Amino acid sequence: MPEVRLVGSAGEQIGVVSIEDALRMAQEQDLDLVEVAPTSKPPVAKIMDFGKFKYEAAQKVREARKNQVNTVLKTVRFGLKIDAHDYGTKRGQIERFLKAGDKVKVIVVFRGREQSRPEMGIKLLQKLAEEVAEFGSVESTPSIDGRNMVMVIGPLRNKAEAKADAKRAADKASAKSTEAETPAA
Repeated sequence: MPEVRLVGSAGEQIGVVSIEDALRMAQEQDLDLVEVAPTSKPPVAKIMDFGKFKYEAAQKVREARKNQVNTVLKTVRFGLKIDAHDYGTKRGQIERFLKAGDKVKVIVVFRGREQSRPEMGIKLLQKLAEEVAEFGSVESTPSIDGRNMVMVIGPLRNKAEAKADAKRAADKASAKSTEAETPAA
């Protein structure tokens, strides 16, 4: 006669009983008999409301998906003859993206005769990689793709850590502003 280890509706251990007895006990309580661990010997079954069980499992999956963070690939384009100020602005942008936990795809665009001087693009990208080394590291080395040279820089901290730090900084700032607003008596 097939048997199952039965767990009651409140989570209490009932013991090893026949499947017929377990089904009868579940019907008496207007609940379902759900097999929880089919591989164990004997299999474990629990008396529960199966609809509620499915709903709670779906809620857990939804909650996990909500807390998941997606790393975004941001793109920054450079010309080979970029001005120092423009370079500084773009470098600041890249640093901001890396601090936020996003990957950055850096593209150097070659125009006309510049295509015959790929070492200039490599030099520019290496200089950039050294300058943003405290925020990110090079994930893919510079490679030529048609008229462009592409390099990917990944953040040193993941997106979740960056979000947590930003939230802490915002909380700290709001706490200081509330302190400043309350007059000392």
